[in-house]
Order: sequence, then C-alpha cells, then structure tokens
Amino acid sequence: MKKQTAGRMQMGDFAPEFARFNDDVLFGEVWSRENQLAPKYRSLIAVVSFISRGIFDSSFSYHMSKARENGVSRQEMVETITQLAFYVGWPFAWSALRVAKEVYGNDPESAGHGGIFGLGQVNPYNRYFTGISYLNPVTQPGARLSIANVTFEPGCRNFWHCHKATEGGGQVLICTDGLGWYQERGEEPRLLKPGDIVISTPNRDHWHGATKDSWFSHLAFELPGKDCSTEWLEPVSDEAYNALNANQDQD
Repeated sequence: MKKQTAGRMQMGDFAPEFARFNDDVLFGEVWSRENQLAPKYRSLIAVVSFISRGIFDSSFSYHMSKARENGVSRQEMVETITQLAFYVGWPFAWSALRVAKEVYGNDPESAGHGGIFGLGQVNPYNRYFTGISYLNPVTQPGARLSIANVTFEPGCRNFWHCHKATEGGGQVLICTDGLGWYQERGEEPRLLKPGDIVISTPNRDHWHGATKDSWFSHLAFELPGKDCSTEWLEPVSDEAYNALNANQDQD
C-alpha cells in the first residue's frame, strides 16, 4: 500500500489530527480494504460525491486522476458523468467533463505505444504502480502459461515486489518497445531495450518500469509453479528513481 502524506504535508502544522485522519484512516485504513471494495470503485464513489456537491477544485482533479490510475477507463468515466447529469444537474456534468477531458483527453500520448501487442486498457493493478501503466493480456484467462503485455508511461514503475513460490514459479520479461529499468534487491539496476530478456528469480524482491523520458513495454510470462503468488512491497522512492535516471543522462 502506498502511504499517503498529503494531509501532513499541507495541514500537519495547522490541523495535525485532521491530517492524521486523512492520511492514516481515510487513505490508509479505508482505501486499503481491497477485499471490501476495489480501488477502482472507491475512486468512482469519490468522483461522484464531488460532482454531486458541485466541487471541481484541485482535489476533484486529484480524484479524477486517481480514478484513471485505478483502472476507470475514459469510456466508463464519461458514461458515469453522463448518467449522473440527469440526477445532479447538467451544469455539474459540464464542469466534471471539462476536468475529465483534461485528465483523460483523447489519450493522444498513448496512441502508438504498446509495441506490436498493443496498449490494452489502464492496468487494474495500478494501485501497485507509481504513474500509469496499461495491461493487454496475450493469452486467455486460465491458460497454462499466462502472458500479458505491460506498458508503462514515462516515469512509471511498479512497486518492489516478489513472485513467491515453493516450487518453480518466477517471471520472464521480454522487452518489446522503448526503454526501461529492472532491478533486484541488492543488485545494480539494468537498463532494458527492445529484445532484452529478464529472468526474474522466484522469491527475490525486484521492480521494473520505464525510464523518465521513454514509454516502455514488455511481455510478462508468469511461470507455472506451486503455491505461486505475488507479494507487493514498498514503492520505489522518487529519490532513488530520479538518481537512477540522472546517472543515465550523464552516460
């Protein structure tokens, strides 16, 4: 779970208890209860609540952006606002759509990305990513070998994580487009280019994602094994990631 700090940063000195409730209770305890309600639907509830009350400030833009990150597609957001217009008022819907257009637009920057396997949809697992990624399954659900094309916007990377297994397991990445990073815990990061292959050892912490200036796509092969699961850990810090990209600029 990504730790929320906005409350303490903006209100910590002035209203410390409010900041604590915001960061630790609302965005900590409530938003993290994934078995109760997925982040995608929590985001939609937040967006609908703001529209219903006619609030279209920076906090609304934030929740709209989080909805996109949490997997609410452009089509789903437009349809939600369109139906809501008949309940809360046409002017509110106009205001909401203006913000949605800024956040989603026509996705012109994503056009042409995703490599030969295609961009797909906003990744439903974006709660474990910094930035926005896209997922396009290559094999059908239930296939013996799971293969998906994952695309990262510039600056996007997933959290540290581990593919756990008691036998077999692990992951193979085949880079298909753009430039990216891969790093295992305790090892030097590796710059990835199209054609590069990464064999991710099971039970070993690692992360991967795009460089700061490039889109990046890879095929992810989930290798079969026994008792396989993914354990998501802490985010890759901005400091570590920015230092990594600064070193790349100097090479």
